[in-house]
Amino acid sequence: MGLTSFDISYNSLEGPIPENHFFQVAPIKWFTHNKGLCSQVHGLPQCNQSSSASKGDREKYRKVIILIVLPIFGILFLLLLVVAITLLCNKRKKFIANDSGEEVGGFSILNVNHGKGTYKAIIQATENFDNKYQIGAGACSMVYKATLSSGETLAIKKIQKEEGRVNEQAFQNEIQALIEIRHRNIVKFYGFCSTDKFSFLAYKYMERGSLGATLRSEQEALELDWIKRVTIVRDISQALSYLHHDCAPPIIHRDITSNNILLDEEYKACVSDFGISRSLKPNSSHWSFLAGTYGYMAPELAYAMRVTQKCDVYSFGIVALEVIHGTHPGDLLNNLTLSMLVKDILDPRLPLHIENQVITSQVLSVISIAMQCINTDSQARPTMQQVSQRLSSPKSLPASNIYPIEALSLDHLIKIAQTHIDDQAFE
Repeated sequence: MGLTSFDISYNSLEGPIPENHFFQVAPIKWFTHNKGLCSQVHGLPQCNQSSSASKGDREKYRKVIILIVLPIFGILFLLLLVVAITLLCNKRKKFIANDSGEEVGGFSILNVNHGKGTYKAIIQATENFDNKYQIGAGACSMVYKATLSSGETLAIKKIQKEEGRVNEQAFQNEIQALIEIRHRNIVKFYGFCSTDKFSFLAYKYMERGSLGATLRSEQEALELDWIKRVTIVRDISQALSYLHHDCAPPIIHRDITSNNILLDEEYKACVSDFGISRSLKPNSSHWSFLAGTYGYMAPELAYAMRVTQKCDVYSFGIVALEVIHGTHPGDLLNNLTLSMLVKDILDPRLPLHIENQVITSQVLSVISIAMQCINTDSQARPTMQQVSQRLSSPKSLPASNIYPIEALSLDHLIKIAQTHIDDQAFE
């Protein structure tokens, strides 16, 4: 028995009616009052297949758009969130309290006083950089002693202003040179601060001041016996060897002088004042900006204007001779001859007769190495690594060849030292 009736009127049906003979000849009353039926049945609207397909395509397209756009917006949101957090962190770092407790624009990294109110503490300790706290001066800076309430004592280098503005280049140069340096013979760097009012750097305070000032003082110079002087020269060589050979890129100090060598309570020497130092780029052998202090600058800078590591070597040689001679060796070098007696190079304020033969040998080694360092031919100068190794060598010059010291000539000393170096090379 077949289907004879199929009345689906008065429902909420929609969509096409099956296209078979039974439905195509069915009366219209079976399908009336529905939501959206369509068919070939007389009285019902024709089914629009293309619009139905189009509607399906639109749905698919909408889903694809959602799948693509939502992840993109999610990534953008995360990026914006990261940027916002970074800016917020930087903003928190870029304010410091001044002496009145107000906030001033600037930036500060000061690893002292437990990181609390260091800027304010320094301003208070120096009474806004009053002259009575000044302990030194440089080409573009003034140095002040600041004793904080915590008991810490700092040396504060305040960068001077040029025509109403801070010498930002000098400030940035010194920060760049010091920020990564860690060496026992380089003055400890605590941090820096820059505001609209002040820009300064904070260092460890060195109790005995500069090597130059100590040598110029008759009383303090006597405290620098031969052992201390040899140790000081060795300390300087190790600091420069570190800068030239252990830093990447290498750093050229460019202003090695006795005033830029500081001494702590135990007479340990530390290199300071990196205001004009530069990093030597790996693809460059020199810098062309002339800088330094007269009397310590390598002679080739007068015509070549090329700053190399060998310029530091020359300056080191001058400082080494100054330590042994007691004063800047300018007059000594003007009258220098190979026939000169070594005793005339030694500081007359210290006893000529050195009881310890090892110390005598080390003093003479310093002189011979210094003479090599001040060679007018920059290529003939040793590297600071070689200098440091020689000064640290436990092997001394043969005692039989260096006595009596009163009769030892500079020429003889240089030959003995060279023979000693050659012998070590073959061992």
